[in-house]
Amino acid sequence: QVQLVESGGGLVQPGGSLRLSCAASGTIWSINAMGWYRQAPGKERELVAAITSGGSTNYADSVKGRFTMSRDKPKNTVYLQMNNLKPEDTADYYCNANIRRLSAPYAAMDYWGKGTLVTVSS
Repeated sequence: QVQLVESGGGLVQPGGSLRLSCAASGTIWSINAMGWYRQAPGKERELVAAITSGGSTNYADSVKGRFTMSRDKPKNTVYLQMNNLKPEDTADYYCNANIRRLSAPYAAMDYWGKGTLVTVSS
């Protein structure tokens, strides 16, 4: 009933840019917060960026100044603009959302997308 779908990943050269999107759909009452995580092979999953329902954002130190998270509330969609990409940005990027469903509007739980691969290489 609730689904997150990421898109926008691909192969780019160092210094290039990509724009990821994550669309939430289903029987949603409200979205409290959304975040972007990434995980490289053999490494821990880490938080890249997050945005609250009020629009406040925070970023991992490794991406500050290069990545920007934004939202389109009517579309239940968030974006991650990634500029000046580096090889160390290569990872699977996952969308996360804390959501209240129509069937349980007074509770909230986390949902995850299946991920989109970003590869930064020459």
